[in-house]
Amino acid sequence: MKKIRRQLLTALAAIVAVATVALLGVGSQARSDRGQAPPTRPGVVLAQPVAFAGTVYLTFDDGPHATWTPKVLAILRKYAVRAVFFEIGRNVAAAPAVTRSLRSSGMLIGNHTWSHPDLTLLSSASVTTELNRMESALGYRPRCVRPPYGATNSRIQAIIAARSQRHILWTVDPRDWSRPGTTTIVNRVLAGVRDGARVLLHDGGGDRSQTVAALDLLVPQLRARGFVLGLMAC
Repeated sequence: MKKIRRQLLTALAAIVAVATVALLGVGSQARSDRGQAPPTRPGVVLAQPVAFAGTVYLTFDDGPHATWTPKVLAILRKYAVRAVFFEIGRNVAAAPAVTRSLRSSGMLIGNHTWSHPDLTLLSSASVTTELNRMESALGYRPRCVRPPYGATNSRIQAIIAARSQRHILWTVDPRDWSRPGTTTIVNRVLAGVRDGARVLLHDGGGDRSQTVAALDLLVPQLRARGFVLGLMAC
C-alpha cells in the first residue's frame, strides 16, 4: 500500500508540474503579446490600428428625389451607415415610397419645411404652417427641424422649441449643391470634420451625381482617419 501511495503521489506531482509550466507559459506569452507585435507569416502586413478621432454625423437635405435618394441610400447601406434626411414636404408627397424606403432602412427623417422658404421672412403663423404641412405629408412629427438655407433667428428657434423639436443646422458644408466636383466635395469635408461634426450633403434639388460619387469615397476615408459615422437623435 505504501508503495502504491508513493507512486500515486509521484504521478500527481508530475501532473501539477506540467500544468504549472503550461500556465506560466501562457501568462508569459500574454505579457509578451501586450508588449510587442504578434508574429506574422512572411509577406503578411498587419493593419495598423487607427486611433478614435471622434464621431461624424451625415445629413442630407432637400429630398426625397426619385433618382438620387435611392442612390445615396444604396451607398449608406453598402457601408452600414445611418443618416438623417431633412426632407421637403412637397417632395415627400410626390415620392412617398422613397421616404418609406429610407425609414425601412433605418434612416431618420427631419422636417425641412413644406416648400423650402426662408423662415425668417415669414410670419410666425406661416412658419408653423410650413412645418405642419411637411409633417402632414410625412404622417408624424420628426424630432428635428432644419430651417432652409440655415436661415434662422431666436424667433424661429423659439417656435421649434415650443413644438418640442430640436433645431439642427450643420458644421461642415462642402457646398455639394453647387457641383464643384467629386474630389472637391470629399476634400472639403475631410478638411472640416472634427469630433461631433454634422456634415451637410444633398440628395435633392438638382443633379446629385457628384454627391453620390463623393459619398462612396468619403465614408471609407473618414473611417480610415479614425472617425465613426454616427446617427443623430432625430
